[in-house]
Amino acid sequence: MDSRRPEFAWKLQTEASEVIQTAYEIELAASEDFDSPPLWGSGRVPSDLPFGAVYGGPELESMTRYWWRVRVAWSGNGRAQPVSQWSDPDWFETGILDPVLWSAEWISGPAPSSKKDDPVLYLRGAVELSTEVVRARAYASALGWYRLFVNGHDITGDDQVPRFTPLSEVVEYQTYDVTDALRAGRNILAVAVGDGRYRGGLGLTGSRAVYGDRIGAFAQFEITLADGTTVRTQTDGAWFAGPGRITGSDPKNGERADLRIPDSDWLTGAEVPARFARAEVLPDDGHALIAEEVDRVRGVERLCATVSRAPSGAQLLDFGQNFSGVVRMRLRGPSGTVVQLTHGELLTPAGELDVKSFTDGFQFFQRDVVTLSSKPEWWQPSFTTHGFRYVEVTGLSDTIDPADVEGVVVSTDFAHTGTFESSDPRLNQLHHNVVWSVISNFTDTPTDCPTRERAGWTGDIQAFSPTAAVLVDSQAFLHRYLRNLAIEQFDDGFVPIYVPSQAPIKKSVGRTMVHYMSGAVGWSDAAVILPWTLYTYYGDLQLLARQYDSMRMRVDGMARRAAKKRRGGRYILNSGFHFGEWLRPGDNALKTIAGHMVRSPAEIATAYFAHSAAILAQAADVLGRRVDAERYRTLSAKVAAAWRDAYVHADGTVALDRQDDYVRALAFDLVRPEQRQRTVERLVELIRENGNHITTGFLSTPMLLQVLVDGGRSDVALDLLFQNTSPSWLYQVERGATTVWETWEGYKDDGYGKASHNHYAFGAVARWLTEGLAGLSPAAPGYREILIAPVLAPQLQSAGTTVDTPFGEATSRWQREGDTLVLEVTVPAGTTARIMTPWETRAVGSGNHILKGQDMAAIASA
Repeated sequence: MDSRRPEFAWKLQTEASEVIQTAYEIELAASEDFDSPPLWGSGRVPSDLPFGAVYGGPELESMTRYWWRVRVAWSGNGRAQPVSQWSDPDWFETGILDPVLWSAEWISGPAPSSKKDDPVLYLRGAVELSTEVVRARAYASALGWYRLFVNGHDITGDDQVPRFTPLSEVVEYQTYDVTDALRAGRNILAVAVGDGRYRGGLGLTGSRAVYGDRIGAFAQFEITLADGTTVRTQTDGAWFAGPGRITGSDPKNGERADLRIPDSDWLTGAEVPARFARAEVLPDDGHALIAEEVDRVRGVERLCATVSRAPSGAQLLDFGQNFSGVVRMRLRGPSGTVVQLTHGELLTPAGELDVKSFTDGFQFFQRDVVTLSSKPEWWQPSFTTHGFRYVEVTGLSDTIDPADVEGVVVSTDFAHTGTFESSDPRLNQLHHNVVWSVISNFTDTPTDCPTRERAGWTGDIQAFSPTAAVLVDSQAFLHRYLRNLAIEQFDDGFVPIYVPSQAPIKKSVGRTMVHYMSGAVGWSDAAVILPWTLYTYYGDLQLLARQYDSMRMRVDGMARRAAKKRRGGRYILNSGFHFGEWLRPGDNALKTIAGHMVRSPAEIATAYFAHSAAILAQAADVLGRRVDAERYRTLSAKVAAAWRDAYVHADGTVALDRQDDYVRALAFDLVRPEQRQRTVERLVELIRENGNHITTGFLSTPMLLQVLVDGGRSDVALDLLFQNTSPSWLYQVERGATTVWETWEGYKDDGYGKASHNHYAFGAVARWLTEGLAGLSPAAPGYREILIAPVLAPQLQSAGTTVDTPFGEATSRWQREGDTLVLEVTVPAGTTARIMTPWETRAVGSGNHILKGQDMAAIASA
C-alpha cells in the first residue's frame, strides 16, 4: 500500500451475548513477535467501532513490512470486560512512498505504424546475483495490461493488471514477492504487454489509442542477498524488445496467437532471441504511480462446457452461464491450422451464435484466433476478456472433448458477503443472476456490460451501489472508483458519464462533448450519492471526508446552473443534457434521448438537485461542518419547494404522471406529509392500470418496492416482484436468463436478442430481497444498529439472508410452521438490533434470537 495513514479494522469473536466494544488499543511493530517496544501504540481509545482506526504514529518507511495487533475492552452478559487478549498479529507492507526512490524507466519497442496496430510487446532483461536471495520485491506496471516472468516463473498468472485508472494522470503499480523465483547467478526478467485499456479499443465505438499509441512497461526489483548486500535492477535502455507468440491483442475484440513461435527462448534462453532489439526508453508523460488498493482482477472460477454442432456445422461450446472471462482449451492439430473462437451471449432462433444483439448497431466480434503448432498444448488468452455464454469454434476437424475446455471467469477477487434463499426457486435464481452480473462487471472498473462499452457508467453504479454493498465486499473497489471520479471531475463540479472518462482531461479532443454530457443528473450525482452509500453500509467516515469537496462541487455546480437559467425560477434545473429515466419498458437509447428533445426532463433533474443537496447536508453534519450543513439543508428545502410548485398539480398528480415520477417524489421526500398518501395511492393506481407491471427505468427501479412498503402497500410490491410476464424480473428468469438484462424485454419480436444480457442495473432488486423480503438492513452507519423488518410474503413458505457486516455476520430468516411464523435472527457482537414483526417490536443485543407469532396470512386463508 502507499497510504501514509492506513486504517485498521477487526471483528469480535465471542460466545457472549449483548456484547458492545467500549475501547480499543492498537500496537504496530517491526516484527511479528512484538518482543521489542512497539513502533507505535494508539493507547486506549474509547470507541464502539471496530473499524476506521487511523494510524497516528511516526512516518512509515517505504518498502517495509509492519506488524500490528489489537485488543479491546467490551461489555457483555451484564458485566464489563476491561481488556481482551491481543489478537494474532497481522501485517501490511508499504510500497514506494517517496517518488525519488523510483529508478526504473518506461520502456517500449518500435512505434506502431498506425492506431490499428495491436502487437504485443515482449521485453527481456537480466541481472547477475552473487549469492542466494533472502528477500526480493518487484514493483511493476505497464501502459497496457502486462504479465511478469522471472526465470520462466509466471509471476502474474492470469491477473489482469494494472486496473483501469485515468491513465493520462495516474497508473497503478503492483508489488510481487519474487524471492523464490530468483537465484544466485544469471536471472532472466521478462515482461509481456498487451494493449489493455491504454491503447486498446474503448467505449461503444472501440476508439483506439485514446491514451497513447506506445504501450510500455515499468519494473523495479529490490533484492536483498544472503550476505546482506542489496541489489536494485530495473527496466531501462539495457533491456531488449521484440515480438512473440501473441501477435495481437485488444481488450474487447480479442487476441491472436501463433503457437509456432516459441516462448522458451524469450523467457529462459541463454541468448537474447534474434528477433529482439534494444528497448526504447519512453519520455516521461507525467504518469504518477499509485499502489493498487483493490483485490486484483483474475480468474476466480472455472466452468465446464457442453459441446454441440450448430446447423452451420460449427462446433458450439455452452458454459451454461453468461459471464466475463476467456476460454482455456487444449488445442491439437496439424501445424499451421487456424482455429477461431467467436464469443456471444445468445443463440439465434436458428441455433447459430448471435453476434449482433449486444452491439446495438456497432458491430464487432469478440474473437480469438490461434495458429497451431504440431504440439498439443493448453492455450488461454492473456490480454483480452469477453462477455459470453456460448463460443463458436471453427478450424478443428475433430469433435472437441469437453474435458479439453474450461471457461475461466475473470473478475475482481473480492469476498461475497451477502446471501439470499427462499422457498421459491425463481427468486433464488433471480438473486443468482444478479450476483453473476456483479461478477461479470466488477472488473477493473464497474462496467455496464462485459461486451459492448465495458465503461464505468456513473448512473449505473450510483443506482446499484447499495446492492453491491449487500452482495460483495465492494468498499475498496468503490474507493478506487471514487478516487478516479475526483481526478476527472471538472472544475464546475460536473462528472463524466463514465469513469475513467476515456477522454484524457488534459487534451482538448473530445473534451467539449464529454463536458456537455457530464452534468447529467443521476449520473453526475454519483459524486454525492456513492460516498454516502459507503458511509451507510461501511461506516466509512474517512472516505466521506476525503470525497466531501467532490460532493460539494457537484451540488454547487447544479446550483449555479439552475440560478443561471431562470425559466421556472432559480431552483428549477431545466437546462443541459440529461439521460433522465433511462430505459423504461419499450424504450431504447434513441427513443429516450429523442423524447428529451421534445420535453425537457427538468422534473427529474430538479428532483436530483434537491436529493443531492439533502445528502450533502447530512454529510456535512456527520463531518461537523455545521455552517455547510445548514446551507445545504436550506438549499434542498428551497429546491424541493420549487419542485412541488412546478410539478405537483392541483389534482395531486405529479409531473407526467408516470410511475417513476411518484417513486422519486416519495423516495426523495419531495412531497409534503399530507401529500404522501395520495402520492402512494396514485402510484398504486398506475401499477394496477398497467396490469401489475413496472414502467420504471434505471434510476427509479431500485427504489420502487421500498417506497411501496413504506407507503403501506407491501401487497403491491409483492405483486410486482412475483410478476412473471414482461416487463418483470421473473420474466427474465423464466426465459432462462443467467444474468440480468439491460432492457426489460431482452428479446425482439423476431426472437433475436435485444441489447446486452449482462447488465447489473435492474438487478438492484437483490437489495430488496435482503432488506425487504428477508428484512435485514443497516439502521445506523456500518450496521452499528440493525433493523430486522421482514415483509412476510404470503407467496412464500420461507425467506432468509446473511450479510457479513463490518461487525460480523448478521442473519434474518423466517419460515412458516403451520399457522405459526418463526423468525430467527443473529446479531453480531458489537451491534444491537430492532426487530419489527406484525406481533411485536423488540430491541435486542448481539447473539441469536428466535421470535414466534401467529401467521395471519395462513389464518386468513383458512
